[in-house]
Amino acid sequence: MADTKIFARLKADHDRHRKLLDQIDETQGDSPEREKLFEAFRVEVTAHAASEEMSLYATMLGKPDLREDAQHSVSEHKEIDDLLTELYEMDFASTGWLTRFRTMKHRYLHHIEEEEDEMFPEAEEGLSAAKQKELLAIFEKEKPKEKAKAAADEPSSDDEKE
Repeated sequence: MADTKIFARLKADHDRHRKLLDQIDETQGDSPEREKLFEAFRVEVTAHAASEEMSLYATMLGKPDLREDAQHSVSEHKEIDDLLTELYEMDFASTGWLTRFRTMKHRYLHHIEEEEDEMFPEAEEGLSAAKQKELLAIFEKEKPKEKAKAAADEPSSDDEKE
């Protein structure tokens, strides 16, 4: 496939997410670096998931042979979102934060590996090249909007975090 399709774009995001996760995992305590990297990850993953759901998953939900995979992934997006909110509200310096972060990291890595190894190949077979390009256009249009929305919508107020 010479053209960049939705699956290559999603995998490129996943590669950025893996890098951010590794960088966060190397931070210490309540450092500005940890907070900055975690916020970048939270915004990026939130925007990615919403845009993925509006493009690829919306189409997959309409196809009986792909519906179950899409439903499973949407439920995993919700689980990751809940973990991100929990982490946001925790004290970044606590040992519990890093333990919970590593749980979220493990679950997220499992999710994207499952997408890349199982779901994407199945969906690619079931979607025409034209449809894949259309989904990429939707994803590219929606992601900047979702990123701005995620950056503005903090999971809780600063007062609740303290």
